[in-house]
Amino acid sequence: MKNPIKQLFGQTAVYGLGIVMPRVLNYLLLTPFYTRIFERSEYGVITELYAYVVFLLVILTYGMETGYFRYASDSHKKENIYTNVLFSLFVTSAVFIGAVVIWSGKIGAMAGYAGHPEYIRWLAMIVGIDAFTSIPFARIRLYDRAVKYALIRIAEVSVNIMLNFFFLYYCPRHPESQIVAIVYREEIGVGYVLISNLAASIFKLSLLTGEIFRAFRNRIEPAILGRLLKYSYPLLIAGMAGTINEALDRVLLKHLIPPDQAPMEQLGIYGANYKMAVLMTLFVQMFKYAAEPFFFSRASDKNARRLYADVMTFFVVAGLFIFLLVNLYLDYFILFIGENFREGAHIVPVVLMANLVMGIFFSLSIWYKLTNKTLYGAVLVTAGALVTVIVNVMFIPRYGYTASAWGHLISYSLMVVLSYLWSKKHYPVPYRIARIITYILLTLMIFYFNQLFLQDDFRWREVVRMALMIMFGTFVYLREKGTLNSYKYGG
Repeated sequence: MKNPIKQLFGQTAVYGLGIVMPRVLNYLLLTPFYTRIFERSEYGVITELYAYVVFLLVILTYGMETGYFRYASDSHKKENIYTNVLFSLFVTSAVFIGAVVIWSGKIGAMAGYAGHPEYIRWLAMIVGIDAFTSIPFARIRLYDRAVKYALIRIAEVSVNIMLNFFFLYYCPRHPESQIVAIVYREEIGVGYVLISNLAASIFKLSLLTGEIFRAFRNRIEPAILGRLLKYSYPLLIAGMAGTINEALDRVLLKHLIPPDQAPMEQLGIYGANYKMAVLMTLFVQMFKYAAEPFFFSRASDKNARRLYADVMTFFVVAGLFIFLLVNLYLDYFILFIGENFREGAHIVPVVLMANLVMGIFFSLSIWYKLTNKTLYGAVLVTAGALVTVIVNVMFIPRYGYTASAWGHLISYSLMVVLSYLWSKKHYPVPYRIARIITYILLTLMIFYFNQLFLQDDFRWREVVRMALMIMFGTFVYLREKGTLNSYKYGG
């Protein structure tokens, strides 16, 4: 029997090719590039616009991706369900793009981009395409074709990166070129980030045509669609509240930081340093992509709840290892962003831990998804969203983007506590809370030891840091090797 934990994290690693590689390329190439060619206020524009993308994607997918996994995982009508979900998202995405294109002037004025309504049109097309293609990607994930998923994602981001360098680096330096004279306009500026993204999204859509045309083999069934919508609409509420937790701060900073403190510059600094937590963000996303179909497929196993508990433990351990890696070597990671942005590095530990806690909440959320109590998920995330709003509104004027970073951590922590307490009543899972807390406390001890004693530049500093990482890994291995070995025999 295959070890299910190793199977899950193996799938997580394969999905990493599709999630991590593009994001790592994006981080290693575009983030240093942007933070060196753009002013802080210009990077603030990018940060704000992509915060809107987070909101809009949740609205335009309206929980149907999870609904598709829920009903297609154990149904003989997999393809019928796929057809109905894809049709639904095609209609809503097309209507959205059309409406925004028509009213882009008014929307741009409301968002503070009256001089650039084209930004709004390009953003709408990016979001509409990405929302629609989320379902073909979900089908690929359902059938465990992680390599295909990875190749398409890597191709998409490669196009995006190449076009960014072409428009923002090559074109300004070669105005004599005939091609440059045709395609490049200096006044577009930051807009070339959106143009590159849009071209990459269209390219991705073309690569998914095979998956999309499969939907034509089946017919639309209102009964199936109605059942999916009934299951998914609470997830839309939860998703909207979740985006408030994730992205509202980047919208509010522009309006709550006093004008004399250069709010767009502060937003740019915050956006750049938030990306310093990219390793944790990527790990959580990889886990989510692999874990959701895995959790549903294992729901009928005799020892499913124990398996879910063990998965949680190993997820936390892996996340804590990333937390230590980035923080112990932050003086190296910080070199990836431009020097003008590095003053915000103090928020990186907070953002790293906040992202890990968000991943813990996702792992806990299996209780309400398996029991069809998705409304509880909406309530939980809404509670977190309220905390996010309160913390940001009360403290941004005084503490700026530092308050936003702490708002994430406080909000996600509340959601984890409430979800765990409710799960004990509706779908109890024997999570090893004491052991998880022990690992977290050990991580924090190492973190503060580094902050207090290993910041000065001395000869053995890196050796001590590496020794601390090895000590943490050895301690965890000795505690957990029995758990891993138990699955070798179908335990």
